[in-house]
Amino acid sequence: MWPAHLSNLTIAVVEDHDDARKYLALFLSQVVGKVVVARNVSEGLEEIKKSKPDLVLTDIRMPGADGFELLREVRALGSDSARNVPVIAMTALFTRADRVRILDAGFQGCLPKPFTPDKLLEAILKVLNE
Repeated sequence: MWPAHLSNLTIAVVEDHDDARKYLALFLSQVVGKVVVARNVSEGLEEIKKSKPDLVLTDIRMPGADGFELLREVRALGSDSARNVPVIAMTALFTRADRVRILDAGFQGCLPKPFTPDKLLEAILKVLNE
């Protein structure tokens, strides 16, 4: 069973692949209180501003603006409370150099694709407990 305190959370998922976005939303909706989804950085930023999530999961490689741009935009929200939200990068490119680049950019976590529900939950709990 999942930790009970997760049921109070809102998580934003920014993922351009329809199947991955649907899978994440379906799984997370069973674990957390609310899930908001977006197909790209522009939609993601709007959802983050509206819902002020407790955590953001974002794909790194997306057409147009990427996950790094989303992170920069979130951190630039000024006095908005959403700017300090923890952000976890999801990526299929996962070498040691990729991980260093992602963490150096300011992401709080990095999750290599493909991942299992347990690995996803582990990454979320790690970031939220730091």
